[in-house]
Amino acid sequence: MPSRSAAAVTAIEEPQTMPGLQFDEPLSWRAGKSIPVADLLKRLNALSREMQNMEQDENERDSFTKVAKELVSPNLLGHKDKGVKALTATCLVDVLRLCAPDAPYTSQQLRDIFNMIIGQILPALADPSNAYNNQHLYVLNSLAQVKSIVLLADIPSADAMIKNVFAICFDVISGSSKASPGEDMQKNVEINMTQLLVCLVDESQTLPPEVVDIIVAQFLRTDPKALGGEGGKNKKKHEVVNEKQSTLVLRQLPPAYNMAKYICNACPEKMARYFSQYFNDVIVDASGSAHQKQPSKTRKRHSGGPEDSDDEHGSGPTEDDLKELRKVHGLLRELWRACPAVLQNVIPQLEAELSAENVQLRLLATETLGDIISGIGAAGLPAPPILDPAAYPSNALSNPLDNTVSLNLLTKPSSPQPFPSAHPQAYSNYLGRRHDRSSLIRAAWTTGIGRILTTSAGGAGLNQQDEDRLISDLSRMMGDADEKVRIAAVKVVASFSFRAIVSKLGRPGGVMDSGSLLATLAERVRDRKHSVREEAMTVLARIWGVAVGEVSAENEQIIALFGGIPSKILDTYYTNDIEIMVLLDRVFFEQLLPLSYPPIKAKSNKTTNGYSQGAKGSQGAADGMEETVDPDKIRTERILLLIRDLDDRARKVFYAIQSRQLILAKVMSTYLERCEDYNGGVMDENEAQIKEHLTRLIKTFACLLPNSQQATSDLWKFAKMHDRRSYQLIRFCMAPESDYRTVFKAIKEFTKRINDASSSASASNSLLETLTILIYRVSLIVYNKSHVPAIMEYSRTDDQSLAATAHEILREISCKTPEVLKAHVHEICRVLQDEAPSAKKPNDAGAVDNLKACASFASRYPQEIPRDRKFLQAMSGFALHGSPPAAAKHAVSVIWAATERKGVLAKDLARKCIEGFKYGEEGFLARLATLSQLMLLAPGEIDDPSVDQILDIAIKQILLQVREPSNKPADAYEWSSTTDPEVLAKCWALKLLVNRIRSHPVAETLPDVAAPVYQLLSTLVENLGEVSKAKDTPPAHKSRLRLVAARQYLKLCKQKTHDALLTPFAFNAFTTVAQDSEKPVRSGFLQRLKKYLNNQKLPPRFYTIPFLLAFEPSDELKVDVTTWIKSRAAAFASAKATGASTRANTVMESVFARLLSVLSYHPDYASAPEDLIDFSRYIIFYLQNVATADNLSLIYHIAQRVKQCRDAVSYSPAPDAPPTETDERLYQLSDLAQVTIRKYEDLHNWTIQTLPAKIRLPTSLFAEIKSHAEAQRIAEHHYLPAGVEAGVENLLKMAMKAARLAQHGKKRKSEGVDVDHRESKKWKGLPVRRASQPKKKTTTAKKVHTPKTKKGRERDEQGSGERRRSGRVKEVEKVYAERDSEEDDEEMEFMDSGGLEVKEEGDADADADATGSDADPNDEGDVQDDVEHGEEEAKEEEPTPKTTPRSKKRSTISPKAKPKASPRTKARATRSRAVAV
Repeated sequence: MPSRSAAAVTAIEEPQTMPGLQFDEPLSWRAGKSIPVADLLKRLNALSREMQNMEQDENERDSFTKVAKELVSPNLLGHKDKGVKALTATCLVDVLRLCAPDAPYTSQQLRDIFNMIIGQILPALADPSNAYNNQHLYVLNSLAQVKSIVLLADIPSADAMIKNVFAICFDVISGSSKASPGEDMQKNVEINMTQLLVCLVDESQTLPPEVVDIIVAQFLRTDPKALGGEGGKNKKKHEVVNEKQSTLVLRQLPPAYNMAKYICNACPEKMARYFSQYFNDVIVDASGSAHQKQPSKTRKRHSGGPEDSDDEHGSGPTEDDLKELRKVHGLLRELWRACPAVLQNVIPQLEAELSAENVQLRLLATETLGDIISGIGAAGLPAPPILDPAAYPSNALSNPLDNTVSLNLLTKPSSPQPFPSAHPQAYSNYLGRRHDRSSLIRAAWTTGIGRILTTSAGGAGLNQQDEDRLISDLSRMMGDADEKVRIAAVKVVASFSFRAIVSKLGRPGGVMDSGSLLATLAERVRDRKHSVREEAMTVLARIWGVAVGEVSAENEQIIALFGGIPSKILDTYYTNDIEIMVLLDRVFFEQLLPLSYPPIKAKSNKTTNGYSQGAKGSQGAADGMEETVDPDKIRTERILLLIRDLDDRARKVFYAIQSRQLILAKVMSTYLERCEDYNGGVMDENEAQIKEHLTRLIKTFACLLPNSQQATSDLWKFAKMHDRRSYQLIRFCMAPESDYRTVFKAIKEFTKRINDASSSASASNSLLETLTILIYRVSLIVYNKSHVPAIMEYSRTDDQSLAATAHEILREISCKTPEVLKAHVHEICRVLQDEAPSAKKPNDAGAVDNLKACASFASRYPQEIPRDRKFLQAMSGFALHGSPPAAAKHAVSVIWAATERKGVLAKDLARKCIEGFKYGEEGFLARLATLSQLMLLAPGEIDDPSVDQILDIAIKQILLQVREPSNKPADAYEWSSTTDPEVLAKCWALKLLVNRIRSHPVAETLPDVAAPVYQLLSTLVENLGEVSKAKDTPPAHKSRLRLVAARQYLKLCKQKTHDALLTPFAFNAFTTVAQDSEKPVRSGFLQRLKKYLNNQKLPPRFYTIPFLLAFEPSDELKVDVTTWIKSRAAAFASAKATGASTRANTVMESVFARLLSVLSYHPDYASAPEDLIDFSRYIIFYLQNVATADNLSLIYHIAQRVKQCRDAVSYSPAPDAPPTETDERLYQLSDLAQVTIRKYEDLHNWTIQTLPAKIRLPTSLFAEIKSHAEAQRIAEHHYLPAGVEAGVENLLKMAMKAARLAQHGKKRKSEGVDVDHRESKKWKGLPVRRASQPKKKTTTAKKVHTPKTKKGRERDEQGSGERRRSGRVKEVEKVYAERDSEEDDEEMEFMDSGGLEVKEEGDADADADATGSDADPNDEGDVQDDVEHGEEEAKEEEPTPKTTPRSKKRSTISPKAKPKASPRTKARATRSRAVAV
C-alpha cells in the first residue's frame, strides 16, 4: 500500500516543518499605482498583528524575506501618513526581532530604518494623546528589550544618528509641548528609553563627544538657575533669580536626570573614561588660556591685595573661561551625588587644580571639592536653619521640628560614599588648603569644612577623629590674619542648626572653656575689625536667644555651653570703642532682649492706636497661645535669666546701660524741647540762644556715635523735619508711665515714620540708623512698669532660682527709676506687712531687698507710702527684729519717710532699742542697725541721755570688747568671707558713731565732737584694724574692721566740712589701705572710692590713691583700676573740649603734686638708688594712664614746682631753716619725676612746652621758700644718686615695650620676668613697698647691682603689720582742723580760671561723664552694707568706658617664691642686672 506509506512518511515529516509568515498581500507598489492609504493601513495592521504573535525560533526566517524587503521600500519609509509610518515601524522592529541576531538588511537599509524611527517615531512619544501612541510605545519597547538598537552601532558613520537618539530621548522624557494638559507620560517610556540608551553606550566602541555633552547636560537640570533660563524671551533684561524662592527649585528629581544617572551607573567604566576626557578638555582649555593670553588693559583686577591677585605668574582666565569652568565644576558636584564612580579619573584632575598657580582656579577647585565632600549638588544647599532669638517658644532640643529632613530632594546633601575613604589623597590635599597663601582660598576652605560638618559629609558620616579635626581647624580659622577668613568662620557657625551647635561645635567646650570653638568665637567680639565683631556678636547673641528656652528649663549642658554668652558680649563695653558700643546696643535690644519678644499679644492690654506686639507667622506661636500666656512675664523671665548668669563685670555693664538711659533721657527731653523751639528753622525770638543750645545738645549725642559728623548732620535734619508726632513717640518711649506695649509700638511707629520721611525726602539711610541707636538708649525697655509684677512674683516664689536676681533688679529699679514702682508700691508694702518679724517669728530672707526698694521709693515719693497703723507696726517689727541687720536700717528709712510723727516714733524706737540691750540676745544686731540709722536721720529727736546710752553701747559694750580673743600672733592679719555676730556688731557700732558725726547740726562744735571718732578711725586704719589694748582681736576681724573704717572715712569726706577734719598726716596713712595685704580689703576700698569719685562726691585729693597700685599683685584689680583711671582722664579731657573750667579739666594733672607728697611719706621710701628706681614705677604708672602729648608739659611743670617749695605737712619751717628730711625727699622725688617725664617724652617723640604762667600748689602740702638764695641752691642741686637715671630709662623702655605688646593682644614672658618686670614666682608678702635699711650712698652704677641678702632677712623679721607702717606716721599729731583741700586745689589754677558751666534742663554736654555712672540715689541711708565682702561692692559700681589696658596680661608669681623677698626687691634685682648690662 504505497499510498499509505507515502501518507505515513508525510505525517512523520510534517512536524519538522517550521511555520512561516502567512501574510502574502503586497505592501509596495510601482510609481503611479499606489495602494490606497486605508488598504495599506489594513494590510500593515494585519501584518503587525501576525508578527507580534510570532516567536523568534519558532518560524521560518525565509518567510520574512519578502515582507522585510517591502517594508524598507521608500514608499513606506517615506510615506506621508503618520499611521503608515507607525505601523511600518512596528513591523520593522518585529522583523529585526524575529531575524535576530542577523538583520535581513544592508547597512544603508538599516540607516534608512533608524532614520525613520529616530526622526518620526521616537519624537512622537512626547505626545501621549497621539492616535498611534501604542505603536510608538511598541517600537520603543522592542528596540529596548530585544536590543535591536545595537544595530545602530554597526552602521558606518552613525555618530550623528547616535547623537540624535540621545538628544531625542532626553528631550522626550523631559516633557514636550505637544502633550495635552493633564496627560502624563507613562513610566515605561522612561524605563525603555533608559534601557535603549544603556545598550547604545554599552555596545558602542566609542561615543561621540556630543553624546557625552548631552548626558552631562542632564545633570544641570537640578540647577535652579539653569531651569530658570538665561536670556529667554520672557526674561527681563536685568532680572535676577531669587534663590530663596522655593518655586524655582524642583521638588523631585527630573526623569531626564534619572536617565542620565542610570546610564552612568550602568556603565561606570566607559562613562568614567568619557567624563575624564570631557572634563580634561574643558579644564585644560580654560586653564591653558590663562597662560596663552596676554593681560588685557581692560581686564578687571581684584582688590584683595597681593596675595589675592588674579594670577601670581601672569594673567588669569577670561570671564568666559571662568564662566565655563564654574559650569563644569557645578557638574562635578552633581555627578558625585548621582554617580561617583564615573569621577574616579576626574577627582585627581580636580586635586591637581588645588595646586594651580592661578587663584581663581584654586578657588574653584577648593569650593568644588568642599561641596563634593559635603554631598552638595548643583541646586546648592537647602535654606539654612533660622536662629530666631525672638521666637517663642524658644527652640528646644526636644523640638522635632528642628530635626526634620528637607523635602527638597535637589538640595538635600547626599553623598553615595564617604569621600575621605574613597579618595584619601585628595581629601588630605584639600585639608592642606588651610595654609594657602591666598585669603580667598582660606575663606572658601573655611566655608567648605563648615558645610562638611553641617551635612556630616553628605550624610555618609565622619568618624570622630575627622570631625574633631575639622572643628579644631574651624576654630583656628577664626584667628586667621585676614578678616575675610575670620568672617567666613563666624558665618559657618551661623549656618548650623541649634541642635548641631550643641552636639558638634559644643563638644570641645562652652564659651567659657578656653581653647574651645565657642570660646574662640566669643573672643571675636573683640576683633580689631568691626565687620568681624559685628558678625561674631550677632551670631553669639542669636545662639543665646535660641538657647534661652533650654536655659529656662535648667538644662545644665546648655547653661554650661552658652550661659556665658551675655557676659562675653557685655564685656566688650570695657573696650571703650564707640563702634562696639553702638553694636552692643543693637545686639542687646535686637538679639539678647528683642523688642518683639515674645511675638504674641497680651490678653487685655489695648492701646489707642491698636498696634500688635505679635510677629505674624512667628515660630511656635499657636493660635490659642495668646489666651494662656502672659507676654510680660515671659519677657521678664528672659531678662532675669540673662542677669542671673552674668559675671560681675558684665553685671555692672548691664546696670550701667540702664543708668545711662536715665542720663540720656534727660538730654533727649531737652533736645526735643529745643527742637520745638527751633520750629524747623523758623523762630520769632531767641534764635541765637536756641541754635547754640541745640548745637551743644547735638554735639553731646554725636560724640557717642562712631561717625560724629554724620550723626550731627542727621540730628539737624531731624530738627528741621519738625515732626511733632515723632517728638511725642520718643517721649512715650522715655515716660515711666508707659507700659511695654506702648514703648514697643512707639518705637515701631517712629521707625516707620523716619523711614518714610527718609525715602520721600531723599534723605540718607543714616538718619534712621542714628535715631534708632538713640531711641534704644533713651527708652525704658528693661526697667518698665510692665515687668514689675512678674519680678515681684519671682522674688516671692523663687521659681527657677530667680528670686535673688528678682530682688536685685527690683532694688535697682527702686534706686534708679522709682517712678516705675508707683503702680506696685502698695503691693510691695502689703507683702512686707505680711512678712513682718517678731521675737518669735523671723522674716523672710528676701524681705531686705523689698525693704530696700521700698526705702528708695519712699525717699523720693513719701506720699505714696501707706501710713496706716498696721504698716508702721510691721516696719517697727523689722526695725527691732529684722534679719539681716540691713533690713532694720531700711525699715527705719521707710518709717521716717512715711510718718508725720517722726519725733515720737524715733524716740519710741530708740527707747525700745536701748532698754535691756545685751550683746547676743535676739535682735541685738537689728537694734544696733536701727540706732545707727536713727543717729543719721533723727539726731535732734533723741535726747542727750539717750545719746549717751547709745554711745556707751557702741563703744564700751561693742567696740572695746573682744569676746573671742585670738590665740594667733598679734601681727596676724587675714581675711575671711564669713562673718560672725561680733564683727558684725562692731561694724554697725562704727557706722553708728560715724552717722552721728554726719548728722551733727552745729558746724562750730563739729571738730570737738568728731575728734574721738576720727581718732578711732585713724587707729583702725594705721593699726590694721586693731583697737584692743591686749592686741587679741581675731585676724579676720581686723581686716574687716580696717575696711569698714576706710569706707566710713570716705563717707565722711563726702561732706566738705568733714573732709577738712582729715589732716594730711591722717590722709597719708589712710592711702595705705589701697596697698593692704588682703585683696578683698583693697578691692572693697577701691570700689567704694571709685564710686564716690565717679559721682563727684569726694575732693580731688582722693584721686591720688588709685595711683598707688603700681605694685598691685592682682592682675584683675590692677587692670580694673587702670581702666577706671583712663576713663576718668578721658572724661576730664572731654569736659575740656566742651569748654568747662580750667581747674575741673586739670584734676588728673594737678593731683601729681599730691602724689609726690604722699610718696614722700610712704612707709617704704628710701634714698638708695634701687629704691628710687623702684619709686619711679609709681610715676611711670601715673604717666601711662594720664599723660598725653597735650598735658605732659603741665605735668612736667608741676614736677618742677614741687622742687620750688617746702613740705608743709609736718610743720612750717622758719624762712632761714635748712631743708628737713621730708624736704629732701620731695626734692628727690621732684628730680626723679622730671627725669622720668623727660625719658617718657623722648620715647614718645613728644615735646615739652614752657608754660606761660606759674602754677600754685596746695598750701596745706607745700610752703613757698622765702629765701631766694636757698631756692636757687635747691634748684641747682641734683638730688638723685648716680645710676638712677639709667635705671629709670631702662625701666621705662621695658614698661613701654610691655604696653605695646599688651595693645596688640600678645602675651610675653622672658627669662622669668613678666610684663611688669616681676619674677614669675608667687609672692607671699605684702603688696606695698618697704623702705630699705640705711647704707652708704652709691656713686657708680655697679653698686646698684650688689645683693641685699641681709636687708631681706631684717625685713622679714618684722611683722606684716610693722612692715606697713612708718615711724613718721606713728608720730602724727592729731589735729583735725586744717585748710580745706578743695581750696588748695583752687590755687592750682593757671592762666585763665573759669567757673564750671551750670547744667541746664538735662543738658548733658555740661557733664563730661554722661556715659558714666550716676549719683548715689540713696546716699543718706548708705544702701550698701559696709559689712559685706569687700569685692561685693563691685555690684554697686557701674563701669565706666574703658580704654585698652597697656598691660593686658600679667604673670602670676610661683608658689615656690621665697617669702623673704618682697616684689620691690625682686623688681630691683631684675632691673639692676639690666642697668649693669
